[in-house]
Amino acid sequence: MNADSTSPAGGPPVGSGRGGRPDRPGYGFPRRWWAFLAEHPPPGAAAVNRRWRSPLRGPWLTATFGAALLVGLPLVFLTGLLDYAAYSPQFGQAFPPDVGWLRLPPFDWPTRPSWLFRLTQGLHVGLGITLVPVVLAKLWSVLPKLFDWPPARSVAQVLERLSLLLLVGGILFEIATGLLDIQYAYLFGFDFYTAHYLGAWVFVAALVTHVSLKLRRMLTALRSRSPRRELATSRADTRPEPADPDGLVAARPGPATMSRRGALALVGGLSLLLAALTVGQHLNEPWRRTALLLPRGRQPGTGPTGFPVNRTAAAAGVSAADTGPGWRLTLRAAGRAVTLDRAGLLAMAQHTVRLPIACVEGWSTGQTWTGVRLRDLAALVKAGRIGAAQVHSLEKAGLFRQATLQANQVLDGDSLLALRVNGVDLTLDHGYPARVIVPALPGVHCTKWVAEIDFHGRTGG
Repeated sequence: MNADSTSPAGGPPVGSGRGGRPDRPGYGFPRRWWAFLAEHPPPGAAAVNRRWRSPLRGPWLTATFGAALLVGLPLVFLTGLLDYAAYSPQFGQAFPPDVGWLRLPPFDWPTRPSWLFRLTQGLHVGLGITLVPVVLAKLWSVLPKLFDWPPARSVAQVLERLSLLLLVGGILFEIATGLLDIQYAYLFGFDFYTAHYLGAWVFVAALVTHVSLKLRRMLTALRSRSPRRELATSRADTRPEPADPDGLVAARPGPATMSRRGALALVGGLSLLLAALTVGQHLNEPWRRTALLLPRGRQPGTGPTGFPVNRTAAAAGVSAADTGPGWRLTLRAAGRAVTLDRAGLLAMAQHTVRLPIACVEGWSTGQTWTGVRLRDLAALVKAGRIGAAQVHSLEKAGLFRQATLQANQVLDGDSLLALRVNGVDLTLDHGYPARVIVPALPGVHCTKWVAEIDFHGRTGG
């Protein structure tokens, strides 16, 4: 964004009031300790400080990036909380399972609109990726502050610095783990769901602290310059901002190699590029071909079953022998059991509906499904007033080999035990001989290779 090149040695000491930088605030308690640190900087500290010469840095540019993040990051966090709620944590099947009060108030995840989870998860992943250049630009704009000496001048500033450490570390951790997850690259030795969820809360706590301390100054900085004028200023006419109390403006600014207009265009352009390379994962052909950043969000084949698969039958340990003529579906409710083969299911009333499947990694796809309504299966086994239904897969291991559905999900008229998709039988990878498909349900809970469904009655009022 500008050449942060080395300037000649020397220059006014920090706090001298010369060289265009105002006097820094005095030291707080314990004053002698901070003064001692100031008088004994680490080797090369002054030279490092003089390297930051970009005339673009200053309160206005930092506040502009900060304002964009202040709009976008809370939305990323909120959609993450909504996605956690979509996994029905009341049944202990959200990850991490026990988060105490670190969640939204409990409620049943709705089935309408049918694209609800597709929207929330798509926004969470897509917006998170789109904001990466803005995050990096904001960090670049305040980078020289990391090399201030002494690093603090009071106990209060130490606490502020600690909150910044959590803020910067938190956002970088969330970006890194999130990007690795959507690429299915689990290089870290810990559970992604737990670390990403709790890491988000650490970041948000630090963000709230930072905003409460800096909001007034950010608003003042935004009002200090005209956006229209900045966007009309060329590189040749770009000048440093006035010296500021936070020391964001370079003490010895060099010539501009880019205007602020160019810097904003660069960051905005990179964000739009990432959005363009991501949005296709939420759409069907031909737009899905543009989702170059998503390994399984792209179209894996052609024909009616040529849509993405998150977990194949081979990966799940399900073979053709498990799903052959000997396969049976067992329905249970209140001590009763009914067993059906696939021919028996096909003989029941069939319902066709177009519904999306949305994956936690961010991709989604809409297909036309045909099968038996779950509520018809519940009626067949005389389940009565349904409180929940537990679906079991032929899959022997894995976090999602079974899923519990809420009553509203079982009773929705479009909730199916699907037998066909887009007019043809399911393939083995897509869940043959039968799979669950429910409006607005996370894809991992649309259980494939279904072997048993237990309907539980409603208790209490």
